[in-house]
Parts: sequence; C-alpha cells; structure tokens
Amino acid sequence: MELKEFWEEREKLNEKILKEGNLYTKRFFALDNDVYKDGAIPRKYKEMMGLVASIVLRCDNCIMYHIVKCVEMGITKEEFYELLNIAMVVGGSITIPHIRKAVKYFEEARQL
Repeated sequence: MELKEFWEEREKLNEKILKEGNLYTKRFFALDNDVYKDGAIPRKYKEMMGLVASIVLRCDNCIMYHIVKCVEMGITKEEFYELLNIAMVVGGSITIPHIRKAVKYFEEARQL
C-alpha cells in the first residue's frame, strides 16, 4: 500500500470509528494521540521511539504512520538510519524486511 493511500484510508476509517465507537474507543484514541505530545521528551523523539517499537513489533501500518510523523517533526536521514540500527539490535534479524519497508516509506514520505 502506498503511503498516500494508507494515509487517506486511515483518516477515513478513523473518522468512522470515532463516530460509531463507544466511550472506551474514543478514550483510547485520545490517549494514543496525547501521549505523543511534547512533554519532558520532545514529540520528535517520542515519534522516533514509536517508530522503533513499530519496527520491532513488525507492524507495517504503524511503521508508515510513525515515519510520516517523524518526517513532519524534521527527522534527519542520519537520525533515521541510526534509529534503524536500534530497531535491528532490539528486534533481531526478523526486523530486516520491515526495515527495508521503512526505508521505502521514508524516501516516499520525504517526497510528500
């Protein structure tokens, strides 16, 4: 799935979920949003941590999301590739296919 298509579908489905979902769904979505706001740890670093966790957990949709957010926060190419090293060390060789996808998505996100 291309990054632009992913983002459009994500927004459309999130809107439906929040419209139809109950209080618990709305609270969880709000928590997920709020935890990434600037605090003692800047938002950029929180998004970078989210990306590492997404790679380790091998969630391609999460990888796409956090890459877009990292690019919006101004992640450098050097920071991105260093982040991939952390993900690989923590997650092991099974993360390599997801790291490849992350590189593809990173290059695509930088063009948006």
